[in-house]
Amino acid sequence: MTPSDGQRVGARAPGEGERLVMRQRWEQLLFLHWEVPAKTLQGRLPAGLYVDTFQGKAYVGVVPFAMRRVRPCWAFAVPGLSNFLELNVRTYVHDGQGNPGVWFFSLDANQPLAVRVARRWFHLNYQDAKMSSCPDADPSRRRVRYRCRRRGQPEVAEFEYPLAGAGGVMAEPGSLEFFLLERYVLYSCDSRRARLYRGQVEHAPYRYSFAADVVSSSVPLRWESLEVDGPPRHVAVAAPVDVRAYALRPVGERARAGEKPLS
Repeated sequence: MTPSDGQRVGARAPGEGERLVMRQRWEQLLFLHWEVPAKTLQGRLPAGLYVDTFQGKAYVGVVPFAMRRVRPCWAFAVPGLSNFLELNVRTYVHDGQGNPGVWFFSLDANQPLAVRVARRWFHLNYQDAKMSSCPDADPSRRRVRYRCRRRGQPEVAEFEYPLAGAGGVMAEPGSLEFFLLERYVLYSCDSRRARLYRGQVEHAPYRYSFAADVVSSSVPLRWESLEVDGPPRHVAVAAPVDVRAYALRPVGERARAGEKPLS
């Protein structure tokens, strides 16, 4: 069952009984997307997930950004722990009931504790990396230079891009931008138990703009043995958003108020 328009829009809101577990803020967001054959991606997904497509086309994304004020919902942000960089390689999927979401091939981060917590409790393929994000020497240009080198990999992924301003727009339902950007469910898999999970996030709709004069990199795709040709087909930057993250649930199980989260 492919997602309906109603499911795509409705994914923005957490279901009744979902339990809040984390708060965070996402900044310096760059979205790079390439077309990849759906058959190639389907062979990389766990049982129970299916490639989501837009007008018959499947996409992989590389998304560098900054994580800020990451903390449990009951705690304050901690200097040195709550702020770090992240870069993810992702594609778009749905489950057997047509619920749309994101599948992460990998997530690089330069915060070792975050890497281990996410791998252990959220079943996500986080990787240790050396990363940096430096503003342009000319503050009027509002650009950032971003670098990532994954542990054990010789290549460095380098990006340079403008920061999103206040003039961004929200994606219209049914558009390619809505398909690529407006994703509020992540899927993960506990390979030891062969169990599929879903996790909800909540934030204001992205305000995005198309970005020109961007230095992009497909190096993170090569780290995941994903082959693409040429530059990305779609490039956008988005303004920061404050994010609420909810507990993981096994796919197919509905949340119940007061229930202990499985994550």
